[in-house]
Amino acid sequence: MRTSTAGRVGQYAALLGYLVFLAFPFLWLISTAFKSPRELGSLHPTWIPRDPTLDNFRQAFDEQPLLRAAGNSLLAALAAAVIAVLIATPLAYVMARQRTRLAKAGTGWVVVSQAFPLVLVIIPLFLVLKELRLINSLAGLVMVYVVWALPFALWMLVGYVRAVPGELEEAAAVDGAGRLRTLVSVTAPLLAPGIVATALFAFITAWNEFFFALVLLKTPEKQTLPVILTHFIGAEGVADLGPLAAAAFLATLPSLIIFAIIQRRITGGMLAGAVKS
Repeated sequence: MRTSTAGRVGQYAALLGYLVFLAFPFLWLISTAFKSPRELGSLHPTWIPRDPTLDNFRQAFDEQPLLRAAGNSLLAALAAAVIAVLIATPLAYVMARQRTRLAKAGTGWVVVSQAFPLVLVIIPLFLVLKELRLINSLAGLVMVYVVWALPFALWMLVGYVRAVPGELEEAAAVDGAGRLRTLVSVTAPLLAPGIVATALFAFITAWNEFFFALVLLKTPEKQTLPVILTHFIGAEGVADLGPLAAAAFLATLPSLIIFAIIQRRITGGMLAGAVKS
């Protein structure tokens, strides 16, 4: 009993330390966003601002087009998430249900594609988009985001499809439903938690992505929010910490809000009770 209790206390302590490690940058970001320039230059920084101010937020909106950049990021992230899910769902169904060499090759492609760093693919992508005249356009950026998110989206959805009981699809086939009707009317509703989780992953990945947007978008009118955040750093590498922290804090809110809204659907366990034993 003593060994078990000590082990459990150690696990909770490790979990608490991990949570503190993850939360520290975000909490410090919030603290910095509400500090005055005088406090930011203090040699003895504090967690809680002594004189909280909103001037950093006002200055951030005055200096950079944050709303326009947020709109560009939102449009690109939503489009990439929807398109990636629409493509990945039927492909994941085929890969999970068909035990063929092509399905195995698709699974291998999913694994191998995640091993390539961004630097290796950016030049071929740039040349392809240049030929398609999609450089400096949100359409070209969305295309890149879809291609980049699709392998992991497939990997996620294949696991969810395999968790759907095959008896349900067999019953639908007995009733005369074809593959497409079975996917739309039987499998897809049960995949709702997986589809939501996959769409969330694709959205957050596109919303936070920086490297592709930096290379492919040239004019400020088309740039996304992560790229605009770099404009708070001067030519000599000196960052305007207050406005930068305020803008970065606002940039993290959509991901946190969306996850808080749909996290119950992700963990809801909609398959419970679908098949009687």
